[in-house]
Amino acid sequence: MSKPTDEEVKIALRRAMIMKESGNDSEFLAKTLLNHHYRLPYLLDVLFAADRYLNHGMAEREHSKLLRLIEIAKQTEDHISKIDHYDFGLD
Repeated sequence: MSKPTDEEVKIALRRAMIMKESGNDSEFLAKTLLNHHYRLPYLLDVLFAADRYLNHGMAEREHSKLLRLIEIAKQTEDHISKIDHYDFGLD
């Protein structure tokens, strides 16, 4: 399967928003597309940071950035999953 063009993505997202707002999403296609579109940039940031870390001598700076981006991606996943994590200071 080929990657959609930027224009195809824009068209699909516009249609998904209309479907979601009108309540015409019985198979949850619009919800799924919008959710994946929201999550993708965070996960791509992790991918690029991991690649940079692994291919540039595993420097401490890249390691720190990778860890930060992983935490942001986890927080985003928790937020959209409506999962609450309580920090009791036991880490």
